[in-house]
Amino acid sequence: QVQLVESGGGLVQAGGSLRLSCAASGRTFNSYVMGWFRQAPGKEREFVAGISRNGGRTSYASVVQGRFTISRDNAKSTVFLQMNSLKPEDTAVYYCAASWGGAILLGQQGYAYWGQGTQVTVSS
Repeated sequence: QVQLVESGGGLVQAGGSLRLSCAASGRTFNSYVMGWFRQAPGKEREFVAGISRNGGRTSYASVVQGRFTISRDNAKSTVFLQMNSLKPEDTAVYYCAASWGGAILLGQQGYAYWGQGTQVTVSS
């Protein structure tokens, strides 16, 4: 089992940047594919980005491709989401999640462990 704690959310103006972090407990962090999801008010939770166990492969939702970058530091059991050129439509609660699967899954059903979420608000 792994526990996930997100941090780094906040209020930022459109065009600005934020870096989210997700710290994982346990010593098996590199056994998990990691993902970032987000949920805006009144909308379903959606995939944002994912990264393979060794960080060699990444995947992004088309709406964030080129603006967001996912990375991980297995020595520190942490996954990051660098968000640049933020838009008001990026406003949501952002969650990190861990999956035992070997592939980067786009559906939240594939992720067994979730953090509590961190709020990101982008003002226009």
